[in-house]
Amino acid sequence: MKLYTYWRSLATFRVRIALNLKGLSYEPVYVDLDAGDQLTPQFKSVNPQMAIPALVEDDGNVLFQSLAILEYLNETHPEPPLLPADPRGRARVRALSLIAVADSHPLIVPRVRNHLAATLNVGEEGKLAWVRHWFVAGLNAYEAHLTRDKAT
Repeated sequence: MKLYTYWRSLATFRVRIALNLKGLSYEPVYVDLDAGDQLTPQFKSVNPQMAIPALVEDDGNVLFQSLAILEYLNETHPEPPLLPADPRGRARVRALSLIAVADSHPLIVPRVRNHLAATLNVGEEGKLAWVRHWFVAGLNAYEAHLTRDKAT
């Protein structure tokens, strides 16, 4: 397997954790997001969304989107499990994951910050305020959910 990754990517970090936890070997292919490697025709042929992670299996099948990759890995390599055994526990883990993956992370990634600058003329201070706002909001919600559950 090949994992298209970047050292600062939270999305690829999630996948690397799962691959390592499950003891699966993979070849990291580094995509320098700061240099725009994800925008090249070569990478677009791997993932037309031009985003990481992308996990390419030995047969050439390409998986993308970190949560989809995690679910696939959990279904194809069930041990050790990434989710609790009980339905309530699984729902809780999925909900907490979505706070990060759907509600917070998409709003702070470089392509969003670049779009703010290019289309709305938002400067560095404004971009930093944007990131801080959405990141803190997500972390506060996450913490509130964690602290009200005795299991955590």
